[in-house]
Parts: sequence; C-alpha cells; structure tokens
Amino acid sequence: MVGSRNKPTLKLLLLPSMMAVNLMLSACQKEAASSENDTSQGAEAGEMTDLAVSEDLVSSMNPTSDESVPVELTAQEKLTTTLSHHRWTLVSAVDANEQPVAEFANINSQVTLAFNQYQGQDTLSYSVGCNTISAGYQLKGHTLTTEEGMSTKMSCGELDLAENTLNTLMQGSSEFKIDQGDNLVLTQFTDDDVTLVWNGRLTAQAKYNSKGETVFWAVNSETVPCEAGNSEQCLQVKPITYNDQGIKTHEGQWRVFVGEIDGYQHDSKHEEVLRLQRYQININELPEDDTADEQYAYILDAVIESSVVE
Repeated sequence: MVGSRNKPTLKLLLLPSMMAVNLMLSACQKEAASSENDTSQGAEAGEMTDLAVSEDLVSSMNPTSDESVPVELTAQEKLTTTLSHHRWTLVSAVDANEQPVAEFANINSQVTLAFNQYQGQDTLSYSVGCNTISAGYQLKGHTLTTEEGMSTKMSCGELDLAENTLNTLMQGSSEFKIDQGDNLVLTQFTDDDVTLVWNGRLTAQAKYNSKGETVFWAVNSETVPCEAGNSEQCLQVKPITYNDQGIKTHEGQWRVFVGEIDGYQHDSKHEEVLRLQRYQININELPEDDTADEQYAYILDAVIESSVVE
C-alpha cells in the first residue's frame, strides 16, 4: 500500500503567499492530474481512444439550452481539452544531435506535466519529482508559450540540476504535436532544440467524469500494520480543515488508511500535509470485502506542508 523511492532531503517548504492560498483552497477550480493504469483506463473508456473520451466528456459538461443541439468545439478548444484531460509523463528527451539529455536519463517516469485552468486562466504545472512549478500559458495553433513559473522551495539534492533544466526548457515558446494510438503521445520541440516526448493518460476527473472532492490529510512519517498480525504496512492519516483565509481550524484523529493515494510516494523522514482529490468509485465494481477507503480513488494534488521528523 505504501510506495517507496529515494526522495531528496527537504530543507524547508516555503510557498509564496499567493501560491499557498492557491494550493490549499483553489483545487476545486483546477483539474487534478494523475496517472492511471492501462487496465482501468481501457475499461473506463470502453475501447475508445483517450482523445475520443476527452471530446465526449467536453460535450457532456457543456450542455446547451436545447439538448438536441450538440456543442460544437473549435479545433483550439478540442486541443486544449485533450491536453487538460491527460496527465503527461516524460518518455524521452533528446538534444539537437539526438543524444539523450543526461539530466533525465534515469528519472523519466517521475517527470510529469499537467494542463489546468484556474479562474479562467490556462495554467500548466511540471515537476521532476520534487518541487511543482506552475505557470500560465497561451496556446495558438500548436505553439505553446509558457510564462515564468512559481514554485515550491524544497531542496531537491541530486534532482536540482534536472529541475533547473526542465524549468529552462519549459519557459518561452515551443512547438508540439499529438499522435493518437493506444495512448496519446505529445511531442514537444523547445526553443533549445530539445525534443521532449510525453505519454498521456486520462486524469481522474476525465476518467470518473466528475470533479473530485478536495480533502486535506496529514500523513504520519511512521507506517503501521494494516491489520493486526499482518506484515503489510499502511499509512497513518488524519483530516485537516482550513477556513477561507487558509488558516488551519481543525485536525482530526490519526487512523489507518488501507487504500492508496495515486501519485504519492511516502517518505518515512517527513510528516506532510497533502491536498487530495477524492472520487467515488462505482460501488458495483468493488469486491464484496471492500472497505470504506476503497470506495474512493484518492489522487495527490499537491504536498502543501512538509517537515523533517526529528
């Protein structure tokens, strides 16, 4: 139940005030990005391609006064929707000489890109598995122009160079194309003559055809047995409540969490507060011995607090 990987030491998490409010309170207005396994994606899409699912979802979420009249989307709107309905994971990065970019050589699977909307503005976020960098973007045809981003301020250790490289590549303008197959593939041609290839999978919001419920959980650094006498380890979590000003107003009790949080890698050296998107799963699809936790899909939206355990 608990993911594990080497995670760089975090010195301190400092968020700009605007970013902190956005991270904690505005998740319901942005789309949670997440990776889904191929089996669940295929079952949910009903053998349709990801692109077809995305376009169908847009029609269902934009009803007209006359339901008999279909919503016609422009090519630009379809493209924006396709980008935002998928979470993108780096497959490869090569320079002008078609040589692999060394900084990403061993971490492709943890380099991610997501397209969202916040208060009517198109935004994107990207990460190499440490800080999340968010920025506004404009799309004209297949030209992507990215503004200067804002970032959390964790020290990433050996990932610092990869993070700086990705941030440089994502700034300014780049050209891209999307190829349709079993999974969508986004190929991005940057101003630095680097070609980034991203694999796209449906986000949880697109997969479950609904907006998730935003919840905040504190996660204990120590895991505990999922059941008495069972060697399998589970997370300890407790709910956190914030008011409209982003001030913490309530903390619940620690409990054992027997489900999984998609996109979260537990680190026993840190206690963290997570912002999650929670989606209810069709009860008919669950086994008879399901638990309350397994009735929901939990997707990591952001790590908003992180402190080193003494």
